[in-house]
Amino acid sequence: MQDVGHAVSSFGLDKQGLKGIKTAYWNLDASRLYEHAITRGEGKLARGGALVTLTGQHTGRSPNDRFVVEDDATKDEIWWGQVNRPISAEKFDQLYEKMLGHMSGRDVFVQDCYAGANAAYRLPVRVVTENAWHNLFARNMFVQPADSALATFEPQFTVLQAPSLEADPATDGTTSGTFIVVNLARRTVLVGGSAYAGEIKKSIFSVMNFLLPPQNVLPMHCSANVGAGGDAAIFFGLSGTGKTTLSADSTRTLIGDDEHGWAPNGVFNFEGGCYAKTINLTSEAEPEIFQTTRTFGSIIENVMMHEETRALDFFDTTYSENGRVSYDMSQIPNASETGQTGHPKNIVMLTCDAFGVLPPISQLTPDQAMYHFLSGYTAKVAGTERGLKEPAATFSTCFGAPFMPRHPTVYARLLGDKMAEHGAKCWLVNTGWSGGAYGEGERMKIAYTRTMVNAALDGKLEGGGFQPDPNFGVLVPDACPGVPGDVLNPRNTWADGSAYDAQARDLTQRFEKNFIEFEGHVTDSVKAAAIRAAA
Repeated sequence: MQDVGHAVSSFGLDKQGLKGIKTAYWNLDASRLYEHAITRGEGKLARGGALVTLTGQHTGRSPNDRFVVEDDATKDEIWWGQVNRPISAEKFDQLYEKMLGHMSGRDVFVQDCYAGANAAYRLPVRVVTENAWHNLFARNMFVQPADSALATFEPQFTVLQAPSLEADPATDGTTSGTFIVVNLARRTVLVGGSAYAGEIKKSIFSVMNFLLPPQNVLPMHCSANVGAGGDAAIFFGLSGTGKTTLSADSTRTLIGDDEHGWAPNGVFNFEGGCYAKTINLTSEAEPEIFQTTRTFGSIIENVMMHEETRALDFFDTTYSENGRVSYDMSQIPNASETGQTGHPKNIVMLTCDAFGVLPPISQLTPDQAMYHFLSGYTAKVAGTERGLKEPAATFSTCFGAPFMPRHPTVYARLLGDKMAEHGAKCWLVNTGWSGGAYGEGERMKIAYTRTMVNAALDGKLEGGGFQPDPNFGVLVPDACPGVPGDVLNPRNTWADGSAYDAQARDLTQRFEKNFIEFEGHVTDSVKAAAIRAAA
């Protein structure tokens, strides 16, 4: 094996079973990875210098192809089900040998990096890929070690990724040729049959979600920022709820947009970069993210590019509605240099309620926070998925069920304990519909949402009165500076109050049905919050 590149680690690939490698390219920077990617036909250059790539049939994650190895060391700690599907250690070994055989005789690209900006809790990760551009993705998305640490870098977890390697479902125990297999005991992730780069980062996010809770660290699918006075805030939310948009406030410092941990000494980013959606992206609406698409070092996934002009068209969804840009955090002008901040003063739970029922902003009691955190509600609207004709309620516990290997109540209890210890306030913000459901009402104006969120973070809502919402019991402010009073009460925005009441009963019943699986795992006070929500 020939080792080429920057700061080859003394902990070689042979210690991970990789033998017969033609050439191993270690810790290459963006310029050299660009050269390899273009020479190998993996991508093209766009106007401004971003690398444009296509991921083939997989333009998003493949949850049905994700497995966790079931063994004696972990089987009693995993929340088994549709999210965490078990696979035997024997089948893992079989796939592992296939991966080693596949990479033997080939060139591979290696990045040694960290998951986690906090040195006390970070995870040393090695990512080995068969494509140069996937290695650049790892370099963008994880935290880069100092050069002095690379020569002796010893990974505690390894990702082996080969999109051109497919499994045989009949013999390998998979559901298709695609496989994402997490082995917590062997500290290894295998990714095959999919070129979607997000599988790399989300696999390690799942690993962090398993490793950190016993260390009194809450892993969170959230964005985070901090004000000039050190007042940190975190934003939970599923895709399309405004998590990235609302945390990217020019008056506050961005800690990160997707994955964080809440440790005994504060909040820290798991990542060193961002992976933002690009559909309908414009310089007017999101200037900072738009600029990253015209910058050297960024990776553009599944976005149409005009061959002659090399201009990108973010409104063309020929390849996917899930077009993405991966970029280093340093490209954002107001990004934190450390990726860390103190304990959050405010917690914002974002939901896009397409039924037009939830208030645009409300304050939650600690028990209500547990209830809504476990519920993880948002709604998909017609057109977002093939065959979807009307709004569909979606519940993703902890606002990130696909990445939670432990039972959701593990994370909920940690959140409750930390809120109590540090006196954090919790807000539920509906970025969805007002004045009627999808198709009748209108999407909440982003200007109003920003104003309400800023008022909550700045403490401007604390001086006024609050009234309990009749359906969910959450506390709705009587007034918010800069927002019309009737907007705050969703029933007042509907032309037909009885129609609102009927829609509200339907939504509370959906909440009630979803929460049944958690009733045996929560306190009586959280149950009471659930009962009020379903009344």
